[in-house]
Amino acid sequence: MAAPTLQQPSFLLANLKTDSTTKPLLQRCQDLVKIIEDYPAKELHLIFPWLVECVFGSLDGIITGWNLRLLHSRSHEYNIVLEFLNPSGPMMKLVYKLQAEEYKYEIPVNYLPGPVKACIQEGVLPDCPLFHNKLQFPLSGLLSLNLALNPFEFFMFNFAYCLITPKIYPQGYHGSSTDSAYFLLVDTYLKYFLPSEGNVPPSPFSDSRGSVTAPSPRSSGVSFAGYGVHSPSLLKHHIFHQPSVNADPSAQEIWRSETLLQMFVEIWLHHYSLEMYQKLQSPQVKLALLQYRLSMSSMPCQPHAPPGSGTLHTYQEPFSPTEEHVLVVRLLVKHLHAFSNSLKPEQLSSSPSAHSHTHTSPLEEFKRVVVQRFVQQKLYLFLQHCFGHWPLDASFRAVLETWLSYIQPWRYTGEKMNPQADQSRTVPDKWESFVQENLLMYTKLFQVFLNRTVRTDLVNAKNALMVFRVAKVFAQANLSEMIQKGEQLFLEPEHVLHHRQPRGYLTPSQGGSFLSSRQRVMTDVVFRVKSHVYALEGQDCQYKQMFGTELRGAVMKLIQIIAQARQTAKRISDHSSEMAANNSFLSWFGMGPADHNNTFTGAEPEESGECLKKTHEFLERALENLCQIFKLNQGQLSQLISNLSSSQDDGNSKQLPDCIQGENGLILTDLGRRQIISGLRRFDLHYQGDPELQPIRSYENALLVRLFYKISSLVNERFGGHMNALCSRPDFLGRLGRHYLAEQDSSVNLKHSPISRRTLERNTQPRLSLRSLASYRTILLLLLFYVIGALLSFGPISSTLIILTGGFLYGLFMTLFRDKLKTH
Repeated sequence: MAAPTLQQPSFLLANLKTDSTTKPLLQRCQDLVKIIEDYPAKELHLIFPWLVECVFGSLDGIITGWNLRLLHSRSHEYNIVLEFLNPSGPMMKLVYKLQAEEYKYEIPVNYLPGPVKACIQEGVLPDCPLFHNKLQFPLSGLLSLNLALNPFEFFMFNFAYCLITPKIYPQGYHGSSTDSAYFLLVDTYLKYFLPSEGNVPPSPFSDSRGSVTAPSPRSSGVSFAGYGVHSPSLLKHHIFHQPSVNADPSAQEIWRSETLLQMFVEIWLHHYSLEMYQKLQSPQVKLALLQYRLSMSSMPCQPHAPPGSGTLHTYQEPFSPTEEHVLVVRLLVKHLHAFSNSLKPEQLSSSPSAHSHTHTSPLEEFKRVVVQRFVQQKLYLFLQHCFGHWPLDASFRAVLETWLSYIQPWRYTGEKMNPQADQSRTVPDKWESFVQENLLMYTKLFQVFLNRTVRTDLVNAKNALMVFRVAKVFAQANLSEMIQKGEQLFLEPEHVLHHRQPRGYLTPSQGGSFLSSRQRVMTDVVFRVKSHVYALEGQDCQYKQMFGTELRGAVMKLIQIIAQARQTAKRISDHSSEMAANNSFLSWFGMGPADHNNTFTGAEPEESGECLKKTHEFLERALENLCQIFKLNQGQLSQLISNLSSSQDDGNSKQLPDCIQGENGLILTDLGRRQIISGLRRFDLHYQGDPELQPIRSYENALLVRLFYKISSLVNERFGGHMNALCSRPDFLGRLGRHYLAEQDSSVNLKHSPISRRTLERNTQPRLSLRSLASYRTILLLLLFYVIGALLSFGPISSTLIILTGGFLYGLFMTLFRDKLKTH
């Protein structure tokens, strides 16, 4: 490599851009390693933005970069990328080298999370301190605002933003999100910068003062409300009056850890503002929003309303997380629990007021507050949105497991668990404060989950598993008692708090980083629970108790649905077993039970055989756990299920779903939709088109079906008028003609749509049908008759005459005695 002084920076960037299109990735990375080692920060500063864009892609998604989310261990480039982007690898060395010189890089405000961008555009300082003192004001106005980030922040912003940039997956792509290079890098960065054991490794580069200083400590006049309880103050700081910053030496040790976590939380979770969520909880807004959505769905040709047209457009959240996004968030939640639980026991048990910088390191203090202060609020809003907008399918499992991971921090204590003792797991008493300070995570999200479950197909084994997982988690010994106690604390009368309120709650003292000050202890758990609920749901929220009468009724309704789904799964399983038992050799010839009407059973591959047995097992255990959680009487439950079983007899199962008669036919009610989803009732689907044009069955010969169709079509076209005249006669010949000529039975009273009624009118004309002769069963019977005739010394012509005579006599008999046979 040439000496740094022999090549101008502009030529360096131009050469790198040329190499990016001609050289393989391995050679490019080797060249970059040499460049990062040899060149000074002044010249590397010019290539850093381009290099970050090459690796992570552009923020608008046009440049894909190295496709970290699509790069899996099967690729030969996988290990090259991981080594280059490792926290102690060449790329991070470049970041630290530039960080020591205090360079800045711009990010357009338009790419910030929606609530942050809205605050800045309204001229209000965002709650998150990560974006303080970084705004640059151009002469053209607020529309072209940029953020000036240091190299580490710029790198982490692009890395985090890479997850939410829309990706076009190649055709035939079947890679797992948890096996991608991006997922592994997130895990590596979390373990490196938020270590459960030891401290964060120091930066290999230093500035003139001896260390890489914390670039953006919190200002003395800005609240840390964005990472704690929501500030009740109406006073907001204008962005043109950003307070001065005073660096705190105690924050030097963990500023990278804090920056990384803030960046991940803001980019991945902060897409829904707390103020908008609380507005949406208003019954009036919910009703208006429902009416708006119904009006839009009933007018598909209506043009889309432009932004800002009415208040309802504001309530439409544009961001929809992907399953990959949720899986990465779950990884973050699990690691933060492990990081927080690694707090030393003596630090955890002692009073926070007794701590001082001489006894508690900043990293240990960071562990103490990381979950509640950094994650709780934004994760709650994120999960609320996912619970309300996620499709009713098995992909919801990712969201569900993220929620269950957050509400079970005791699973990530580093202790080895005995799988056999998992069923009788007891939640330790030390987690009572966590349950109380996260009460809504347990109660409100459980209620939202109930609303989803009653609209879900529980016959599907994957959906049944999700119900079982939630019931199993909440059935852990001691957990329901902790939740009940938290609700009782919240429901204490308000006058109890008046003499306690001046103490304040979880507000950091002014000045420097939050780690430089000790927060006053909140010993009043009642006030702490109320603060948590009011901060997230608003002061005028109407709290519904998880163990109250209303929710108990919803649980009983869910139990009915679970019992119905369990019976449906058993019925489908029994029917599948009968069909399998009858699937003998003779059924290949059409002698077994055949689906002559091409009726759709509605059973999916995963809803048969072993999967149905799993469904029954999951639902059975879910019922047991629900009874344990809500202290339901086993006798009443058994009576409820037995009554349900007696009402679900065969006659009832064949009823149509609940419908109302509309102008154009039947219209499903909400009850009917739930009956179909749960598999309790269904429409009997029949083929209503031309019987001659039905799909060729497996028991029919395709060549003969097509041949006989052509022959019958020619005969019907030639003699159609004579057939109509014969069948219209009221005498015996007319009845005999109607027996032999295929004519749809007009006595069948089916409910058809307008289109099928017109089709039915075209298919009621009498005509000759020879399709039955193409059945393997008919061919086998004819061959059997000819063999028997040959054994009795009858020739082919004689056997044919006997068969035709027998068929004619059978028609005479059916014509003469049809009415009598129908009455019997």
